[in-house]
Amino acid sequence: MGRIFEVRKHKMFARFAKMSKQFARISKEVFMAVKASGPLPENNPRLRAAYQNARSVNMPKDRIEAAIKKATSKDEKDLEMLTYEGYAPHGIAVFVETATDNHTRTVANIRSYFNKYNGSLGVNGSVAFMFEHKCTFRIKRKADIDIDNLELELIDCNCEEMSVEPEEIIIYAPFDAFGKIQAYLEAQDFEIIESGFDRVPTTTKKLTQEQEDEVNKLLDKIEDDEDVLNVYSTME
Repeated sequence: MGRIFEVRKHKMFARFAKMSKQFARISKEVFMAVKASGPLPENNPRLRAAYQNARSVNMPKDRIEAAIKKATSKDEKDLEMLTYEGYAPHGIAVFVETATDNHTRTVANIRSYFNKYNGSLGVNGSVAFMFEHKCTFRIKRKADIDIDNLELELIDCNCEEMSVEPEEIIIYAPFDAFGKIQAYLEAQDFEIIESGFDRVPTTTKKLTQEQEDEVNKLLDKIEDDEDVLNVYSTME
C-alpha cells in the first residue's frame, strides 16, 4: 500500500500498545456506548466494537462490567466528546480528542500543556482540515480466504486501503463507512481483533531528532491526561 500507509499502520500499533491508557480509553468507549444505545451488545454495534477492543488488550472483565454499571447509573453524568486543535513547536499541527464530564477542567489542562511546551492552542477548525477522519479494523486472517474477492467485497463497503499480513488483515475506510464494514465482517464471521477511528494527516513535516523530541514532550503530556482519548499530529 506504500510508505504512507505503512507509517500509519506503525503509528496505529504504537497507539494500541499503550496498555494502561487503553484500559481507560476503552472504559470510556463502553460507557458512552451504553449511554447511547443500552447495555446489550446484540443491539449495540458500538458496544460490540468496544468489547472487541477490550479483548485485544486483555482488559479484565471486571473493568468492562464496572464501566457498564457506571453508565447505567442514573447518578452518573454523560461524557462529552470534545476536540482541541493547535500547534506544537516547529509548525506541527496537533488534533486532540477528549471525553470529559468537566469541559472547564479539560480545556484548562490542554491549554496549560500547549503553553508549557512552547505550543499554541487554536480554535476549532484551525487544523482539522489537515486530517482525514478514517475508520480502521484489524481482523484475523482466515486460512482459506480469497484475498482478491475479499478486497472487492470491502471496496463495495467503501474500503480505501487493505493491508494483508500473515495472521491478520488491516482495513482503512472513511469515517462514515464504519457501520457498513462492521456489519459485513460480522455477517462473514470474521474475528475482529480491534476497530476504531483515526485522523490521518493529509501532509506531514519531517523534523530533526532534536525537534522531534521537543514536539513529543508536548504530545506525551497531552496523551497522559485522563480526559484525552487520542492525539494526532502532522509530524512525520
